[in-house]
Amino acid sequence: MNRPKQVVILCGGLGTRLLPYTKHLPKPMISCNSQPFLLYLLNQMSDQGLRKFVLLTGYLGESIKNYFGDGSEWGWSIQYSYGPIDWDTGKRIWEARSKLDDCFMLLYSDNFAQFPLEKVFALHKKNQTALTFMASPKYPGNVALSELGVVEKYNNSRSETSLNLVEIGYMIIEKNRVLDFYQHSECSFSSILKRMVESNEVSAWVQNDNYHSISDPKRWRDTEEYLANKKIILIDRDGVINKKSKQGEYISNWNQFEWVSDTVEAMQNLAKKGFKFIVITNQAGIARNLLKSEELEKIHTNMKKILFGKGVEIIDIYFCPHHWEDKCYCRKPNPGMFHRASHDWKLRLDKTLFIGDDYRDCQASYNAGCKSVLIGDINQSEKLLAYEQPIYKNTRLTECMPTIIKFFNSGNKDDNN
Repeated sequence: MNRPKQVVILCGGLGTRLLPYTKHLPKPMISCNSQPFLLYLLNQMSDQGLRKFVLLTGYLGESIKNYFGDGSEWGWSIQYSYGPIDWDTGKRIWEARSKLDDCFMLLYSDNFAQFPLEKVFALHKKNQTALTFMASPKYPGNVALSELGVVEKYNNSRSETSLNLVEIGYMIIEKNRVLDFYQHSECSFSSILKRMVESNEVSAWVQNDNYHSISDPKRWRDTEEYLANKKIILIDRDGVINKKSKQGEYISNWNQFEWVSDTVEAMQNLAKKGFKFIVITNQAGIARNLLKSEELEKIHTNMKKILFGKGVEIIDIYFCPHHWEDKCYCRKPNPGMFHRASHDWKLRLDKTLFIGDDYRDCQASYNAGCKSVLIGDINQSEKLLAYEQPIYKNTRLTECMPTIIKFFNSGNKDDNN
């Protein structure tokens, strides 16, 4: 199986739930932060090296073509397959089949989620199914999975109360194997998916971060906020903001808290440029009865107060109190706290940085889909796989500032197109 190089996007719907906004504008062209929602999707794919697109247009499709043209303005190649408004999704794919690669991505034009192509493709390749899509936790859902990630149930009506995952698109498709499931072209693609599931030909990679949609006005506005540029940096505490205790020991009261002066200086300089911070920290001392919850609260209250007096705003703190043997989803290197921050602050994790001092911080960043900066003992990076490596490492955070600022400037390039 070959990694897909082409992206196909279903852009033909009427967008009736977005009326009157879609009266003169197709749904994918709805504005988010002064640019079409579709541009966010195309940029997201382009960031992962996918720059060949086929847009399956229908309702007011000319406005999409007039805006994007052949894609050369962005360094892309864009083809179009237009079909009448009454064509269903299955029909649009069938009629475009001559334009499609043997393996391609299929996206809906109203959903946006963090999409780790390499992880999804690894599952697709492992299971050797004809199709692999992304699923997200949601109740009621329409998907049930086996332990191996093969879809065992698919009910698009969401009428089964036992299903707690929902299919959100971002599909990797083996063209010929999928087209074999067509009995006729006049069909919805969901009917093809149902038939494929019955033959064990569909896998699903679960995206535990939230997914977003422009399918109705409320979700559109939530999505617009999620996609907006944010100068928010995720940062570890022990070993980064304050000096670490000896191995096996914990900062158990405020008197033991010692600032890392270089980090405070860097945070002050970043704050002057508009950055705010969210702390993400493991605190297993609580589970080990070496740290009381009320003392941790005092430490964090004092830390925030003093930093605020220096012009640095900590807007939130997430901590995991569990023992490492609990194997909880929130304890780094697992990404649970990152997903909570993403949900609460509507953060695009792929446009966010985490600053840590331990190789497991870099692993947690990778698992969450964001990038990392490693400070302190940079030899920690030797314990990381190639794809877990930080974008920069240095003994001091002040030396990392140019890289951090460059990341946020380049990572927010979408609004400059």
